[in-house]
Amino acid sequence: MAMSMPSRGRSRRSRRAPMAEINVTPFVDVMLVLLIIFMVTAPLLASGVPIELPESRANPIEQTPEQITVSVDGNGVIYIDDAAVEPGAFPEALARIDRGGDGQQPQIVLRGDRALDYGRVMAVMGELNRAGFSSISLVTSGSVTPP
Repeated sequence: MAMSMPSRGRSRRSRRAPMAEINVTPFVDVMLVLLIIFMVTAPLLASGVPIELPESRANPIEQTPEQITVSVDGNGVIYIDDAAVEPGAFPEALARIDRGGDGQQPQIVLRGDRALDYGRVMAVMGELNRAGFSSISLVTSGSVTPP
């Protein structure tokens, strides 16, 4: 009995050809998960300090990357961007802010909680003015009814 052995040339042809197609389904799944993650986290990146803003019908201002956000929460704690400032250390924290080399002051955006006393917000504005920041914008939430 003789067995025939396949020749080398034949065995190469009988192997499966490499797949030239890309399976798109895993790629789409990953992209959808990333989209959901970004949609959930994007609103949280706007401002890290949770504050209940007062309402106003004022026109919105443009946000610039050079602006500095100063927030005062309902307990009176002051934040510069997302970093809490120790009580009594607000003037020193303002002195450490980079004012840029062009001589133009950065835009200050002040966010104050609606439960705060008017005097507390004015005290923060006074310290900002005393530190040399003259361009201060107050942030409110939109309102549909006039006062």
